[in-house]
Amino acid sequence: MTHEPGHLLYDPATDKVGEYRDKAGPYVILRPVGGGVEWQADPARVRPATEQERLGASVRAVNHRSRGLPSLPPPLDEASRPPWPVPGCAACLELAERREAARAAYDRSAETDANVLLRQHQRTEHRA
Repeated sequence: MTHEPGHLLYDPATDKVGEYRDKAGPYVILRPVGGGVEWQADPARVRPATEQERLGASVRAVNHRSRGLPSLPPPLDEASRPPWPVPGCAACLELAERREAARAAYDRSAETDANVLLRQHQRTEHRA
């Protein structure tokens, strides 16, 4: 039986679904769905994967990939961004400097406090 590259085949010897890559001598070369280390399989024993086997292999590949990649933080909206000091305002500048000093000292609590105070100051003194 001839196979096209990319077709998904079930290998009963390994109980895995693999993507057909090529022939190598008397064997077919299969690669795990989603990538990975290729393996050799007996072409007389492999068969086209069923829909359920293809779906299961795809889900395993997605799960494996999601465990290996760091998740991205949600995009920041305007309310969650640190406030910018208003140019020319000494109080804004002092609170921004306090925030930067806390950030440099890895004191996230003090950094957050400075952000809260800066927002409160801007709401009361610099209404837009």
